[in-house]
Amino acid sequence: MRQRPEPEPADAYVFEKPSKTKLKAQAHDLQALGEALVTLPPSRLKDVPMPEGLRDAIAQYRRTKSFEGQRRQLQFIGKQMRFADEAPLREAVDAFKLGSAKDTLALHETERRRDELVANDEALTQWAADFPGSDLQRLRSLVRAARKDAAAAPEQRNGRGYRELFQFIKPWLGATAGQVAEAEDNLDETGDA
Repeated sequence: MRQRPEPEPADAYVFEKPSKTKLKAQAHDLQALGEALVTLPPSRLKDVPMPEGLRDAIAQYRRTKSFEGQRRQLQFIGKQMRFADEAPLREAVDAFKLGSAKDTLALHETERRRDELVANDEALTQWAADFPGSDLQRLRSLVRAARKDAAAAPEQRNGRGYRELFQFIKPWLGATAGQVAEAEDNLDETGDA
């Protein structure tokens, strides 16, 4: 009588290679990372470690004008991404996105402070308390100019006074004292606001 073979343990069938689905998902992730890389400014990419083939492919994408050519080049970039260490590339993309979000928040905060300064005099007193090292005489003259712009065209908020006040406020919000002094020196040298 024949004996039945013993059943093999469940862990005997461990696959060495990832499944086709997993490979495809990884390829799509690399493709998306490649698309994010081409949107970064060249100044951000120059210090990011990557293979020369990938760097050349990104440069070629930027030179390509046709939609179909860019689509094919993105596929090629995705292929080149297989040979790159994706961690520093992801860090570069994330840092750029985070920096952009911080810049947007700083812009909105500057606009809010400018509107407060134009709207009432208490905001000027609060500014003097918050930033005692600022040039209050210049700030007052910029506020007067912005108020004149607002009186001349109430629906528009893009007169010269508004722009100059914005440029005065911008370095003070979210900047260190050294950056503020440097920005004021630059303003004094150029004579522009």
